[in-house]
Amino acid sequence: MSSNYLASIINSTIRSTTPVLLAALGSALCNQVGVFNLALEGQMLISSFVAIIINYFTGNVLLAVVAGVASGALIGAIVAVLQVKYKAADMVIGTSINLLVAGLTSTLLFVILGVKGSFSSPELTPLKRLSIPIIRNIPFLGRIFENLTIIDFLSYLIAILVFIYLYRTVSGFRVLSVGVNREATESLGIEAIRTRMIVVIISGALCGLGGAVLSMGQVTLFTEEMTAGRGFIAMAAANMGQNHPLYLIISSLFFGAAQSLGVALQNQIPSQLTMALPYIATIVALAIFGTKRSKKI
Repeated sequence: MSSNYLASIINSTIRSTTPVLLAALGSALCNQVGVFNLALEGQMLISSFVAIIINYFTGNVLLAVVAGVASGALIGAIVAVLQVKYKAADMVIGTSINLLVAGLTSTLLFVILGVKGSFSSPELTPLKRLSIPIIRNIPFLGRIFENLTIIDFLSYLIAILVFIYLYRTVSGFRVLSVGVNREATESLGIEAIRTRMIVVIISGALCGLGGAVLSMGQVTLFTEEMTAGRGFIAMAAANMGQNHPLYLIISSLFFGAAQSLGVALQNQIPSQLTMALPYIATIVALAIFGTKRSKKI
């Protein structure tokens, strides 16, 4: 394996990790406050769609990203109201929203743009690629950091900031306490339901950012159900990372590596197997992780 080929795989891993990491952070935050958010897939998908629509009609990338984040937060707000405030069944709400968003985006794709399946246009503006002057001329490192967007770097910073907030601030400890013991938290004057609702909305915003980079980062287009299970993979990454923001970086990189490796092997083994590789890795990783955790218990 040549160094350039290895650098390409690492580069692809970093780009593939970004949407998974952002959604995994959203899942972890929900888990920390005792909310099982199954609607990550729908939150990412609606954001991917809205970001492309706004991008196409305005040509403004920043506005497209903001709209994508807002749309994810909106779905998060719906989940918060139904699941947290009115205590609806999490499986029912999550599954319903995922199916609703999948159908809604397919319908609106035809209604707004008059196309079915997927949409791409030369008028779409991709996320700006960052070029680091010092690194880009170094052969191996230059290839690793080639064509990365600001969100690719920002996702790791967000993970660090979430860690600092949760484990190094008083407000963060209060958020964690909601998931540990709701009654004790409320006895201290903290509104548990309100806190949970805010966290779920923030989770939606993080998924929205992941969805926006998915449709405007590696490629600049929208395809029906283009999230392809990344929301569920993000849930697996959050589980593997024990809902710890810093551990999530490692677990998300694992799934990003599985996806990039699948792409790299497309010309050597059947495409059906390479496409299934990320999901196979998810099952194997969860099986191993679950076994180790059960032994500790």
